[in-house]
Amino acid sequence: MDRRDFVKIGLAAGAATTAAGMVQGKPLGAGSILDAGVREQQQMMEAGKLTSHSLTSQYLARIKTIDKSGPRLNSIIEINPEALKIALDMDRERNLKRVRGPLHGIPVLLKDNIATADRMSTTAGSLALAGVRAARDAHVTAQLRAAGAVIIGKTNLSEWANMRSTNSVSGWSARGGLTLNPYSLDRNCSGSSSGSGAAIAAGLATLAVGTETDGSIVSPASICGLVGIKPTLGLVSRSGIIPIAHSQDTAGPMARSVADAALMLSAMTGVDPKDPVTQEGVGKAGDYRAALDKAGLKGARIGVARNFFGHHAELDAVIEKALLDLKAQGAVLVEADVPNVGKYSDSETEVLLYEFKTDLAAYLKEYAPNAPVSNMAELIAFNEKHRQQELPYFGQEYLLQAQAKGGLESPAYKEALANNHRYSRAEGIDQVMKAHRLDALVAPTGGPAWLTDFVNGDHYVGGFSSPAAVAGYPHITVPAGYVHGLPVGLSFVGAAYSEAALIRMAYSYEQATLHRRAPQFPPSVSLAAR
Repeated sequence: MDRRDFVKIGLAAGAATTAAGMVQGKPLGAGSILDAGVREQQQMMEAGKLTSHSLTSQYLARIKTIDKSGPRLNSIIEINPEALKIALDMDRERNLKRVRGPLHGIPVLLKDNIATADRMSTTAGSLALAGVRAARDAHVTAQLRAAGAVIIGKTNLSEWANMRSTNSVSGWSARGGLTLNPYSLDRNCSGSSSGSGAAIAAGLATLAVGTETDGSIVSPASICGLVGIKPTLGLVSRSGIIPIAHSQDTAGPMARSVADAALMLSAMTGVDPKDPVTQEGVGKAGDYRAALDKAGLKGARIGVARNFFGHHAELDAVIEKALLDLKAQGAVLVEADVPNVGKYSDSETEVLLYEFKTDLAAYLKEYAPNAPVSNMAELIAFNEKHRQQELPYFGQEYLLQAQAKGGLESPAYKEALANNHRYSRAEGIDQVMKAHRLDALVAPTGGPAWLTDFVNGDHYVGGFSSPAAVAGYPHITVPAGYVHGLPVGLSFVGAAYSEAALIRMAYSYEQATLHRRAPQFPPSVSLAAR
């Protein structure tokens, strides 16, 4: 960091401590401590110019003036009443020279489907779980606490992680309402980690955790101008996360930079006896700081997945420029469509429905035994009973379809799962990467944010999430530019456990282009903007 920037951050920190409202109630400018990354915030704390308590206080003040009033982003569903106490504890440890690691004292937000055994609820945005406290922390929550992170609250989300209705509006939940996009308040943040995306883009915390089944980290990250990492299935434990489907669900970091996302991913990984699939990651995870190499694209063979282009002309133009930037940094580009992507679209939905029914009941039994619902049938009945609050805009078609499914011993389920793995892995990503000797695949993450529409529901413009999601392989999105002022992302997808390689390439691209800029909260898009 340039010395002048360091001084500016210090001045911003001091000013915000004494006059928080003046700093918090407007868009963040260059040098703001609230828009800074983990490294800069740690430097300030190490120099004695900032404490975790003051940083947490400033974020909480900004949440009050940006999220709960002003633009009213509505990205935070609940504040942790113990946040300032935890921050003080981290400051005391620092004063005793007991620094746990890079996340020590850093404010973090969790999506509200990640269990916390504290005074906050864990609800997936549903009134059926409002006020229900988890029996214990999710494994990822425990990992972040052990790393010294200050969990300051929970983020809003698409209710039940967007697996409730075929006509849903992303970013809306009965408990949390609608999350607004900080780059254009009338547009959608995408789902289901909409609150995590909006909050980090707007500078309401340093880091956030999202979860993804198919696109729910990378899509809101792309639309909110962030870096999002969907890890390999099993690199991060799934235990304690309100599920859709164990064959695709994973938590992952959402951050304003690749470096911050890499630091967070390092803290989130680890073997969990309650999630056997994490055993497969032994020896394959590590400290991803080593992958932060500005020359990381030099000599990399990257496949351009053209079959994910062509949905939006201006988006394609942004990504064509990104391809030139990759080449300028030494990457070798190869035309490489991902095969067989249409052969698992129906079977993916089938698997999700089967697993949702079974996995939800298992979560409720273990983590929310005192909840008023204990299975899918009771949830459906709850929503019908509370129709005015739960079903005012769209229905619960997916819940009804899931309830109609049998168990996981069903031949139809097993056949669909085998089909998914065959065409997304061996005859999908693995096939194209092996044939062209690739280090990664790239394509547009998805289109720019659409107008929120409670009549017609979501209207996505393409997307590159499904191959990696169905395969359980890693996927990173990085800001690539703007379409009429709306952020769009470039995706890097790789083979299983190739996170370090993807981070290396993504970091190199990010540092060469530096596209991200903080949002200004306009009420709508200016068509003159680029």
